[in-house]
Amino acid sequence: MYFHDLTEAQVLALAISAEEEDGHIYRDFAEALRKDFPVTADLFVRMSKEESGHRSRLISLYQKRFGEHIPLIRRQDVKGFVTRRPFWFMHTVRPDKAREEAASMELEARRFYEVAAQRTNDASMRKLLGDLAQEEQQHASSASQITQEKMADGGLMEESNAQRRLFVLRFIQPGLAGLMDGSVSTLAPIFAAAFATSNTLETLKVGLAASVGAGISMGFAEALSDDGKLSGRGSPWLRGVICGIMTTLGGLGHTVPFFLRDFHAALTIAIAVVIIELGAISCIRWKYMDTPFLAAAFQVVVGGLLVFFVGWFVGAS
Repeated sequence: MYFHDLTEAQVLALAISAEEEDGHIYRDFAEALRKDFPVTADLFVRMSKEESGHRSRLISLYQKRFGEHIPLIRRQDVKGFVTRRPFWFMHTVRPDKAREEAASMELEARRFYEVAAQRTNDASMRKLLGDLAQEEQQHASSASQITQEKMADGGLMEESNAQRRLFVLRFIQPGLAGLMDGSVSTLAPIFAAAFATSNTLETLKVGLAASVGAGISMGFAEALSDDGKLSGRGSPWLRGVICGIMTTLGGLGHTVPFFLRDFHAALTIAIAVVIIELGAISCIRWKYMDTPFLAAAFQVVVGGLLVFFVGWFVGAS
């Protein structure tokens, strides 16, 4: 059915179920954020209680006008009515994204109450729906005010730092480990094959095998190393996929040039790519791992050169 086909009783029933759903979503946000982001979790607990208050007022009005039985009418039952995105399946919820989603939810709820209020001639119902529309608008302002207060006392700054740490643990760290392994460990077999055969096709085959094999190995090793429950590193399989992909890409970077038939051109480009890869690893370690750039560059370059010379020595002997 369409919204304009609903009776006044059905509009109230829809409003009640919508408030129940929004309150549940806010409680889900609070539960998902409580461990790492308690300040934002408290905000969603407060918002959930406010939604519960709206629901109680709507039920009281419904009972006075239409009796005790409230039909179950949900958002998805009304064509063209906005539906909420399912957050229950997500393993992690970022506090900034949760706050953005809440602001959108409040705006949608305000619009619903404004339209619903215009469709009724009953004074008590029109007043309640109009009041709720104003309160939904005030919620966004209240959330913004609470956010500013928490920023002033340092609460959200601590959450921001915690969010950055989790981002590093769940994405940067496995990706960096994979990139380092793929970029460095594959140097020896690829360049050993290059110097031994002086054949781009044979070197390409070795590079592809080494890169994909290392990606699979590193991906499973990362996924099986830690379930993430105690360390807070998130889904093990997501980390495994990230690590495996970055490992493969790290090896393919200096493998792809050997698609060229000119051996010397391919070798020159591959060496240049290795330099770029080592520089990128150094920058990532400097930006996200709090490692001084020169120290990061020295460690990565020395390790890369040692592996490269092993490959050169084996291939040339």
